[in-house]
Amino acid sequence: MKKAIKILFVEDEEALGMVVSDSLKSRGFIVDYYTDGKSGLKAAIDNTYDVLVLDVMLPQMDGFTLAKEYRKVNEQTPIIFLTARSQTEDVVEGFELGGNDYLKKPFSMEELIVRVKALTGRSINKEASQLETCFIGRYKFDIKNQILELNSVEKSLTYREAQLLWMLFEKRNQVLERKLVLDKLWGDDSFFNARSMDVFITRLRKYLRDDPAIQIINIRGIGYKLVL
Repeated sequence: MKKAIKILFVEDEEALGMVVSDSLKSRGFIVDYYTDGKSGLKAAIDNTYDVLVLDVMLPQMDGFTLAKEYRKVNEQTPIIFLTARSQTEDVVEGFELGGNDYLKKPFSMEELIVRVKALTGRSINKEASQLETCFIGRYKFDIKNQILELNSVEKSLTYREAQLLWMLFEKRNQVLERKLVLDKLWGDDSFFNARSMDVFITRLRKYLRDDPAIQIINIRGIGYKLVL
């Protein structure tokens, strides 16, 4: 029997918050619901969650600040932002502060649940789960546990970071098409999702920078290539 997914949900619009919280609970999720950023941050730090779902516009502490503070103590737990904003800079800022996904209001419960399940998956795909580990240059990649290791120093990856790295590794020294990745990991190849993917690629380059033989090359207009 699979363990229920535990969600921290922070939304100041109480009518919406109660509807979403009750709907998630009725579908088997465990939900802790808060209405302001400070209370949400305290709960996030004091407890263990599988995913954080944060409204951006919150009283006392906005969702971006909450995420920034939370990332100081937890780099791995996925964060989904809920936002009514449509400015590209706002969405990109959320990803750069450690967000993993976003939903624009209004959204459907089905869409939220799909995003939550995608970010809290336990295996990348059948082949990856069978392989369990591989070597990317000097790095050992523990696929099952989503850990990169170099010289006994471990870096925990989020589920989507691990998925993306595995896809790059599968196509190593070949071009991995952007559209293929966006459709599989983000659901579609919209502009905002493409910007999100760019942020994730930047993160992976940072994680792999201690082996100069490894490169993730941008093939303009087509995709990316992991060169080993």
